[in-house]
Amino acid sequence: MPITYRIATMDDLRTITDLSLLMQTGEYCGEDTEEDLIRWITKGLQYPEMEIFLAFDGDKAVGFSHVLIRHEWFWSENQEGPVGYLDIIFMHPDYRRQGIAETLVKMCEDWSRERDCIEFASSCDLENEVSFAFHTGIGFREIHRIIHFTKEL
Repeated sequence: MPITYRIATMDDLRTITDLSLLMQTGEYCGEDTEEDLIRWITKGLQYPEMEIFLAFDGDKAVGFSHVLIRHEWFWSENQEGPVGYLDIIFMHPDYRRQGIAETLVKMCEDWSRERDCIEFASSCDLENEVSFAFHTGIGFREIHRIIHFTKEL
């Protein structure tokens, strides 16, 4: 059965939450609770400058991408307009290296282009070699490295 793709709806809240929880057990070991994820996903599904795309193998959700428009992308080479930003791309481990994630990114690029973005950006943690290789493998180029700091006040 071929992989199918579509835009997520509020009916997909549980599906996206489950994929997000699975994502947190892999390369990205986030600390978000299930409730945090549900709040974030609900916001994303309702906000007009964000979109979530899903990939399915039959009825099984196997991956998703999350794109948004950033108006303040500091490291952009384009300071003239909004930038499409790939915030998350995740594939179930059993479905990696099949071109599915690349298709999801292409959907995000098309969505951004339709909203008058002339640049598409993304980021990954410095130590995430898998994500770095994926990004450069589908045409992204590195433009900046940074370490963020914080301090309690």
